[in-house]
Amino acid sequence: METFKDLYNDTFLQQFSDKIQLHTAHFEPLTFYQHIHTADWEELAFKQRIRRISEALTAALSLPYDQAASLLIKMAPDCTGIEYLFFPDYIELNGLEQVELSMQALEQLTRYSSAEFAVRPFILQNPGQMLEQMNRWADHDNEHVRRLASEGFRPRLPWSFQLKMFINDPEPTLHVLEKLKSDPSLYVRKSVANHLNDIAKDHPDRIAAIAREWHGQHPHTDWIIRHGCRTLLKQDHPEVMDLFGYLPNEQVRAADFAVSVTEVAIGDDIELSFTLFNEAVSAQNLRIDYEVDLMKANGRHAAKRFRWVSREFAPGQHLMRKKHSFKLITTRVYYPGVHHIRLYVNGEKQGDVSFILTTPGS
Repeated sequence: METFKDLYNDTFLQQFSDKIQLHTAHFEPLTFYQHIHTADWEELAFKQRIRRISEALTAALSLPYDQAASLLIKMAPDCTGIEYLFFPDYIELNGLEQVELSMQALEQLTRYSSAEFAVRPFILQNPGQMLEQMNRWADHDNEHVRRLASEGFRPRLPWSFQLKMFINDPEPTLHVLEKLKSDPSLYVRKSVANHLNDIAKDHPDRIAAIAREWHGQHPHTDWIIRHGCRTLLKQDHPEVMDLFGYLPNEQVRAADFAVSVTEVAIGDDIELSFTLFNEAVSAQNLRIDYEVDLMKANGRHAAKRFRWVSREFAPGQHLMRKKHSFKLITTRVYYPGVHHIRLYVNGEKQGDVSFILTTPGS
């Protein structure tokens, strides 16, 4: 199966080498290849390959930093996509001592790949200065730059190190996110929602309060709030559940919660089913989740909540079915043994079942 790191194959590296030689005579392709293709190249993960290419570019490009940054900016419109993350990484690697120039470069380069990772060492180095930069980026007319104002400062950005100062105190970034809470760009709104969700993991009541404060101001803001509160909804946070109208209701109940098989092999699917009864006279706003107790390597279980559906249900009886996959993915490892699934409707447990997860072919 092809992965992100496989983007950096010989064809890509040759094409990049050809491109940069069209723009400068100060690039040595042999040096570039020698720095990349060391004995451990095949073992390097995606981000490690990004850094290796940045280091190779640094070694092969005999230009002062300001001229090299200008060269990358000039090339960037023809070097787009995730595979060119090594452009902003070059800035991170070489530009920490020239912050103003580096910020100008990242502001340009983020439009063509993303500077969300490259900006973070600058934040660690001088958080106050970078918060001012974030404020300016939040007012930018380019959606990619506005997204950087949110994404680069996420306290728990995947594939990067945590920003402990904003995990401990998120208020400085929350003030900036307020500028983006009704942004016209979905690209930006997704980042703001993810940023809020990061904060919710450490400050749930603060995000619940913000959700209530922002709710109803603008459709874009309501979208951000709903997606930014997804962890709190999975945790049945009472204030957030109330805000979205997911209230316990004695006239709503689930029956006959079941799994399609009692044993399933890792890599296969199971089907969950139950019958939902809405005995009220009007439609009810329902959030239906299920929680799987996944077996861990130490033999203990860890609960993982999944959303089934979130919508209004008319009065009457509704047969509900959903497949759950145990296919192997990079972010989750499965272990054989007894597993449990619990059903929740508006935060109330409405059923539970058990099954055995087995190794393939057993």
